[in-house]
Amino acid sequence: MSACLYLLEMFALDAFVFVALQPKPENAVTIAVSSRVLFRTEQEQKVFEQKGVEEYLRYQVEHENDPFAPGPAFPFVKALEAVNTRLRELYPQSEELFDIVLVTYNHAHVGIRLINTINHHIHTRRSTGASAQLWLFKATTTNLTSSILIVHSVCPVCFGSGIAAATMFMPEKMTTVSESQLRVAFDGDAVLFSDESERIFKAHGLDKFFEHERENEDTLLDHGPLKGFLEALAKLQKKFYAKGQRLDCPIRTYLVTARSAASSGIRALKTLRAWGLEVDEALFLAGAPKGPMLEKIRPHIFFDDQMFHVEGAAEMGTIAAHVPYGVAQLHNKKK
Repeated sequence: MSACLYLLEMFALDAFVFVALQPKPENAVTIAVSSRVLFRTEQEQKVFEQKGVEEYLRYQVEHENDPFAPGPAFPFVKALEAVNTRLRELYPQSEELFDIVLVTYNHAHVGIRLINTINHHIHTRRSTGASAQLWLFKATTTNLTSSILIVHSVCPVCFGSGIAAATMFMPEKMTTVSESQLRVAFDGDAVLFSDESERIFKAHGLDKFFEHERENEDTLLDHGPLKGFLEALAKLQKKFYAKGQRLDCPIRTYLVTARSAASSGIRALKTLRAWGLEVDEALFLAGAPKGPMLEKIRPHIFFDDQMFHVEGAAEMGTIAAHVPYGVAQLHNKKK
């Protein structure tokens, strides 16, 4: 198994490239995280915007021994580390782990501060600059269907390279999440599944959508950009199940969809079953806001293709990531 989750930052200078000497485990699930979502860099960005590149670099050098504060992706990475700890306890020789990679566009001068911050907070296997990003992942992974990229302008390139894309947003408040159990929530259409049904809804309305889903109840939905990541999580979950730890598994997955269970949920569940996949909880909200339910679930990350749901989740403290895939992108407007 080799899958890649890719969260990339939006702020660019010259590329800083660092590759660790320790090789990537052959069967690892690679999680590449942007420095700007892993750490808080708002003050540094303000310096760059107000005073320019040279003052920005000078500021970073002066503060290179001051670690950045944790950012929105930090609890997610800590949860990945917690899962790795449990996996190593059960399977000391196994290389089926999360392999965490730091991705940054930043100048080499900033690299020293990033390394100091990583050593202060966490450890990663390697870091890569933007200029090498697609080549590196093509060279080191075999399944990129679950990769994630956070830069809107690069998304078409990434989709064409088999890399899915999502932009992580800072919530208005930070909800406390589990430090011992990784929780990942997925929307259904245009995230785990294709946007086929979403297209019917956008073009013909809700009644035609319900009719289409009833008529195609036994026809599988095609896969969406995040199916591969759910597959990777499911495979790691089964390693815990094999040791009798289903009820104490440190990975928990959720389907959080606007579909109605009665009118359109069966097709989604049959598709997951045919794929050999299961989620721990399938929540069919029938068009209700997702934010309140996500606030109760407290996932480390929630993936959705519609900005309305991403913003609603972020308003209630959930770390949400926008997946720019499918017909909904014609209607998405960031506030």
